[in-house]
Amino acid sequence: MKPARRQVLQWAGSALALPVIWRKAWAEAFPARPVRIIVGFAPGGPTDIVARLIGQYLSERLGQQFIVENRPGAGGNLAAEIVVRAQPDGYSLLLVSAANTISTSLYSNLSFDFLRDIAPVAGVVRVPNVMEVHPSVPARTVPEFIAYAKANPGKINMAGVNGTTLQLAGELFKMMAGVDMLHVPYKGAGPALTDLIGGQVQVLFDNLSSSIEHIRAGRLRALAVTTVTRSKALPDVPTVSEFVPGYEVSAWQGIGAPKDTPAEIIMKLNDSINTALNDHKLRARIADLGGTELIGSPSDFRRLTEEETVKWARVVKFSGAKAG
Repeated sequence: MKPARRQVLQWAGSALALPVIWRKAWAEAFPARPVRIIVGFAPGGPTDIVARLIGQYLSERLGQQFIVENRPGAGGNLAAEIVVRAQPDGYSLLLVSAANTISTSLYSNLSFDFLRDIAPVAGVVRVPNVMEVHPSVPARTVPEFIAYAKANPGKINMAGVNGTTLQLAGELFKMMAGVDMLHVPYKGAGPALTDLIGGQVQVLFDNLSSSIEHIRAGRLRALAVTTVTRSKALPDVPTVSEFVPGYEVSAWQGIGAPKDTPAEIIMKLNDSINTALNDHKLRARIADLGGTELIGSPSDFRRLTEEETVKWARVVKFSGAKAG
């Protein structure tokens, strides 16, 4: 081979290798500045709690602040749209929840496609919802509550957050138990909890992580958890399905990024999150909140979001739930 041609090929090979080398160097340097975790609900709710837990660990492990930014509204869609439109550089992340998979079928005019436009990074936690009431409600069991609701059709105020399991868990209960309750929408679980504790509403199907301390303190009464098995955090509390066969709802949270975020950055975040979830202190904190870790690959998290999108589309159609 002539020297000139050999040199041209060497240059061409070097040019092709540059993007790979650059991406690797970028990933190794990431994060070089603070990272935003966008949460689609008000402070104090389950997604906010999880974002702050994992954000604190990532800040300590990766040496940059992971700042939680609450952007409530439209069932988490405002936050999702912010991340969809952000630069795909790893510095804007979405705290993904079941609400994002519900919104796909609940909202008909979204400007983005969640499964297409948000890249899965990692699952974080799965938690039961808990059916809880204000202590003034004269029902201590699910059968007693059903009887009370049937005796007072349309008079029980059920707090919920549009486009989330807090709303659809209640809607599914209404359908399967044959009761009529008035859905009162909130922008986040935090405000809904405040009004439930204050007695402005009577029942809420909240994520256990944000309600458990209020239950333990006696400010709220837990009637049942929504998963098919009892929660280790509240072992004496039955499941809804023990009284309403076939009923099941669970909530979960994870991390997503804009599509086209470099795979090297996604894998670095995934590895750091999985390391966090294997830390005994964080595991203990998650267990104390009634949750279990969702350790896995980006592909595992992708599979979960796809399965949940199909599931919630069926529930939305079945319940007739509407956005807004």
